[in-house]
Amino acid sequence: MIRFEDVVKKFGDTTVLSDLNFDVAKGERVTLIGPSGSGKTTILRLVMTLEHLTGGYIYIDGDPLTHEERNGRRVERRPKDISKIRRRIGMVFQQFNLFPNMRVIDNIIEAPVHVLGKSKDEAIDQAYGLLDQVGLKHRAEAHPLQLSGGQQQRVAIARALAMNPEILLLDEVTSALDPELVGDVLAVLREIADNTDISMLIVTHEMQFARDVSQRVMMFDGGKVVEEGHPEKIFTNPDHERTKTFLQAIL
Repeated sequence: MIRFEDVVKKFGDTTVLSDLNFDVAKGERVTLIGPSGSGKTTILRLVMTLEHLTGGYIYIDGDPLTHEERNGRRVERRPKDISKIRRRIGMVFQQFNLFPNMRVIDNIIEAPVHVLGKSKDEAIDQAYGLLDQVGLKHRAEAHPLQLSGGQQQRVAIARALAMNPEILLLDEVTSALDPELVGDVLAVLREIADNTDISMLIVTHEMQFARDVSQRVMMFDGGKVVEEGHPEKIFTNPDHERTKTFLQAIL
C-alpha cells in the first residue's frame, strides 16, 4: 500500500533520510520507533505531501505519489494527480489541528463536502456516526476549545476517518495529552485497528500501544531502519544494540 524506494530527504545540508526502502502492505499496521530527530515524523509528512522529496520515489498502491520516472528521468507529477492520490490518505497530528472557529460537526464535514463532493446531508450523517464511534456524539455542536485535549484528538481521528482513507498516518497522537486522557484516544485507535482494514503507519512513544496494535515495528536511528520485526521480538529480544539501548531508556 505504501512503498518507499531509495527515498532521500534533506533540510539544507542536513540529510534526514538516506536511501530509505520499506513497504507497508494493504491493511498492515506498522509502527516507527526511535529517538527524536531520527526521521520518523518526516516519513509521515512525506507521505502526506507536507514535505518535498529530495530524491527517490514513494508509491501509494502502486501509483507514484509525487515523482515518477519518465524517459529515464525523475520528474514531478502534476498537482491534480498528486491531490487525487492524497485523498486516499488521512493523518492525525500531534496538535489536533482543528479549526477553532468551527463547531465539531463542521470540522468533520468540511473536507468530505469540499474535497470529496459529498452532499452536506450525507456528510453530516456520516459525521454523527463517526462521533458516536469515538464517544463524542453529544459534543457535535461544541467548539474545539470547549473540549479537553483528549476529546479534541478523538474529533481529529473522526475527521480523518470522514475522508474514508485507505491509509491512516498517526503522528505522536498522544504526546500533547495529559496522561489521564491518553487511554481514551488509544482505545479508539485500537478499535479502528481491530475493525477496519485501513493501513496504518504510526509514530509513537507509547510502547504498549505499539506492541498491542502493530503487526510490525521498525526501529529508526539516523534516518535509517536499524531493525524491524514482530512487536514481540522487537520489545522482548531485539537483535541490534541500538534498539536495546533505546528501549532500556524509555521502558
